[in-house]
This record gives sequence, structure tokens and C-alpha cells, in this order.
Amino acid sequence: MVRFEVVDRIGVITLTRPDSRNALHDDMHGPIARTVSGWVDDPDVGCIVLTGEGNAFCAGGDVRVGSGRRTDGTTPSLDERAAFLTSCAQLSVLLHEAPIVTIAAVNGPAVGAGMALALACDLRIGAASARFIGGWAKLGFSGDYGGAWLLTRRVSPSAALDILASNRTVEAEEALRLGMLDRLVPDADFARAWRAWAGTFAEGPQTAIALMKANVADADRLSLADAIAIESRRQIETGQTADHREGVRAWVEKRRPTFGGR
Repeated sequence: MVRFEVVDRIGVITLTRPDSRNALHDDMHGPIARTVSGWVDDPDVGCIVLTGEGNAFCAGGDVRVGSGRRTDGTTPSLDERAAFLTSCAQLSVLLHEAPIVTIAAVNGPAVGAGMALALACDLRIGAASARFIGGWAKLGFSGDYGGAWLLTRRVSPSAALDILASNRTVEAEEALRLGMLDRLVPDADFARAWRAWAGTFAEGPQTAIALMKANVADADRLSLADAIAIESRRQIETGQTADHREGVRAWVEKRRPTFGGR
């Protein structure tokens, strides 16, 4: 259902249910969560990419799997089912808060929870065939996996509500214009392009990048004065790292730096 590999310091998560357009099965959540948690602590992984096999990124949750009943025939309460969904949706939190750069390589439709997972990543690159669809309204659902929260931070609140409630399809060009995609490439160039982009982060100074990501997150919640105080401390901290020393040496020697892990 899902494949994990590390190539050139890039941790790649590929959803491998192409016959179901890579819809999420309950059994996929645990392995993905454990792998992401392990990779963020692995000094040999400098970037995480989430993508799908075949011609779809992810069709969201697989509504055909499971009846909601326990093996003994009883039905969980509303609170129990909400708690289970919350635990599954932690995948969005893990991708969003990971201290390394996460990239969604969107190779086709990203629907419902699939759209949310793409938006949870720091960056998104799309093939020309990429498109985003809320999908929840068509099934009478209100949304999950942080979809509304994440979408509202990419587009305006009114645009987010329009996309979610109308269930309209956001094609790749519009997604790029709205900020739901950061890069758009032809389908034929897609695999090469996302690997090359991920490589720039995988080779970078990981401690500095983690703190850059924290600085960007602070911009949403702190005043400029408060953010500068924290930013300044982080700048001094990174100045004490081996990566900083290597960067200075490489600059003096006019060569490309070779940074270590976290």
C-alpha cells in the first residue's frame, strides 16, 4: 500500500494503491507515521517527499473500506470514531511540523484527505495533470485531515470556502496562481523535477533549515518584535554549528559546501 525509500538523502513516501487512485487505507497510517517520525531524527535524511504511484496523487480516504463496526458487531460511539479519525489525521501534523522540508509531488488528482496531505507539506510541485478537489461536499462530509485549516492558509478564506463547499476542481494552472502549488512542470519532466528540487534541501544545512522553518511558522503567530528576538537567538545558535564553519570555509575556498546531518 505504501513504499518507503531513501535516495540521495531524500526520504520518498510513495502511495502504492494505483487501482484505488492511492486512496488511504487505515493500515497505511501507522507505517507512514512511524517512518516520518524516524526520518526526522535520521541525520542521513534531509528532505521528505510524498507522492503517488500511477496517474493519481491520492483520492482521499477509501470510503469502501470498513463498515465502522467492531469485530464483535458493535458500533463505536461518535466520540470514539472522532478520536480515531483525529489519530489518523496526525499525518498532516507530522508533515506540517517536521523539522525538515517536506514536499508533496502531486502527480494527478489530490482529493479530500489527499488534498489536505499535499497542503500539509511545506512545498508542492505539480505535474500538468495535477488537480485539487475537496471531495467532501459530494459525500455530505464537512472535511478532515486539517483540510480547511491548511487550505485557508494557502488561499483567502472566501476562496477556501468556495473550493470546499462547491466541490469544484482546481486545475493545475489555477492551483499555481492561488498558491496551492509552488511549481508546475510538464508531466514528462515531473519525476526529474521533484527529485532535483528535493535535492537542494536534502544537501542543505539541516539545523539552519529547521530553524528557518520555525522562523516562518513564527511569522503567523508572533509580532515582528517578538519574532526578531527569537530569530536572533537562533541565528547565534546556528553560528556555533559545524555546518556554519563548513559554509565559511567553502566560501573562502570558493567551493561548494558539504554539510553534515542534524
